[in-house]
Amino acid sequence: MPDQFDILIKNAKLRGRESLTDIGIAGGRIAAIEAGLKGEAAEAVEAGGNLVTESFVNPHLHLCKVYTLQMMDDSTLTAYQGEGMGKAMTAIELAARVKEKYDETWIIENVRKAVRQAALYGNTHIRALADVDSKAKLEGVKALIRAREEFKGVVEIQVCAFAQDGWVREPGADRLMREAMELGADVVGGIPWIEFTDADAQQHVKEVFDLAVEFDKDVSMLVDDAGDPGLRTLELMAIEAIKRNWHGRALAHHARAMAMYPTPYFQKVAALLKRANMTVVTDPHTGPLHARVKELLAEGASVCLGQDDISDAYYPFGRNNMLEVAFLASHLLWMTTRAEMETLYDMVTVHAAKAMNLKGHKLEIGGNANLVVLNQPNVLEALREHSAPRVVVSHGKIVDQTKMESIWKQ
Repeated sequence: MPDQFDILIKNAKLRGRESLTDIGIAGGRIAAIEAGLKGEAAEAVEAGGNLVTESFVNPHLHLCKVYTLQMMDDSTLTAYQGEGMGKAMTAIELAARVKEKYDETWIIENVRKAVRQAALYGNTHIRALADVDSKAKLEGVKALIRAREEFKGVVEIQVCAFAQDGWVREPGADRLMREAMELGADVVGGIPWIEFTDADAQQHVKEVFDLAVEFDKDVSMLVDDAGDPGLRTLELMAIEAIKRNWHGRALAHHARAMAMYPTPYFQKVAALLKRANMTVVTDPHTGPLHARVKELLAEGASVCLGQDDISDAYYPFGRNNMLEVAFLASHLLWMTTRAEMETLYDMVTVHAAKAMNLKGHKLEIGGNANLVVLNQPNVLEALREHSAPRVVVSHGKIVDQTKMESIWKQ
């Protein structure tokens, strides 16, 4: 154990521990966890008996679209959130209009604002989707790659090249997706349920995995995001992950049609998810239907929460504040017992980290020093307040939250 720390956090309340403890950080990792920790530190933090946990993780954010609501009318919101989500396909087509104006120069400014806000709220890791199609081209991907480099060491951004308007139905999408991966995208993204036929959806899934295997990248797909119990692309995705031995490397987003599945079919899908070691990321606050979270958890499947959108055509709010997302989910999913609140907290920290394949994102000796010191003593109060942390430690360094807030408000 070193006697010299980069950061020493005193009198921290840890989840699952009654007594207060200290945390020593050195070389970007957690070096010691014990009460009355001795040693010198370059920076000392007094937690004052408040909760210290892993930092927050957002595995689903359409980062190229943030703050574009002002460029749109409300027709997309009305279509996406109305009539049992029966017009979700129409919503996607309406939302695509903004991409005719896509340009890296204005996208990057919006992205910077959103990522600074993430840093302020202790959200140190984001899987960020950038639309890739004949309208958006590679403008969003370029902006997100640029932000990934600018914010390295503060907020880690996984850039997901995302075929938002389809793979088979969208001319040139396959070529543009390949170019995005060659440009440096981290994840291959798809949305097979919007294809016109089941055969096309299957081809979409297959070709996303083909590209992922070729570039040795993880997969993210938005699946079955409409009020149609006949949608089956979550199942297709899980089966393909199993066939490709891509266990733990495929992340399913939304799966809202699951809310309407008959129980026997739901149980089959849950079994496939477990076999594929595939997590579902749900965003219940951005649409009237959502994945069957409590039932998935009861079946032993992995689930986490995402922000999804920030002030765009699909959702008018959002602050990159994952505690706020968990607070909303507590109401929408009726997860209000203390045990369920603890689960929700996991769904924006360690479970979300697992979904993104982040290694060492755990408050333990040897874990990466990505931590938040909250202003509340427990999870219940943290969810109640969903305020910015007292201190954010990212990649072993204290984030200048005052600077992040002042720049964000400019």
